[in-house]
Amino acid sequence: MPNYSEKPTIIFDMDGTLLDLAYDDFIWNELLPIRYAEQHQCSLEQSKQTLFSFYQQHNHTLKWYSSRFWTSQVGVDVLAMQIEQKAKVAKREGCIELLTYLKENGYPIWLATNADYAGLQFKLEETGLRDFFDVIVSSETLGHAKEFIEFWQILASKHPFDAKNCYFIDDTEKVLNGAKLFGIEQLYSIQQPSSAKAPRETCNYPMLSALTDLIPILEAQTTEQAEEQKKYA
Repeated sequence: MPNYSEKPTIIFDMDGTLLDLAYDDFIWNELLPIRYAEQHQCSLEQSKQTLFSFYQQHNHTLKWYSSRFWTSQVGVDVLAMQIEQKAKVAKREGCIELLTYLKENGYPIWLATNADYAGLQFKLEETGLRDFFDVIVSSETLGHAKEFIEFWQILASKHPFDAKNCYFIDDTEKVLNGAKLFGIEQLYSIQQPSSAKAPRETCNYPMLSALTDLIPILEAQTTEQAEEQKKYA
């Protein structure tokens, strides 16, 4: 008889999924250009152009997510700058409600982020979210960004999970594509990763408006599995 009692693993991204991406947008698109212009004695417009070129060059690579790399690249202590502004780190609406529901109902809860290890640690400390998770992984420690199937292969080798019985929620479509290539089928995006920007209108994956929208989806699956279980009783 099939075993339908095992809860699916729920894997979350961090920035733009559980946390408001407005903080990161502020750091990289507003504050760093100011600090770079001050450091290199150039205009703010020149600073923005230079940084944009850097961003385009390294987007979706491990370097993109590395505080150490950006510090060496731009001559500004990026991690210190992030910690300096840590009061702006905010949980997205429904974050605690969803994580509490999952914890109370016995779901394995994982955090898989492209944030480097140092950035991950300070955000976990600032938000108090650490204790919700059974597994916490930074792509820096696996050697591949989540956009690539290698991340998922190494993750599964270190922390085995059933891709067919798993939900993954992330605000970045390329990351979801990587998870899909690995074999995760239940994939969800976020309609409004940043409170400072308008909600998205389109996406190639179903979008959660509120994080708690995941609860009825999981409850529907539980009901469906219970009905399936009856067939084998």
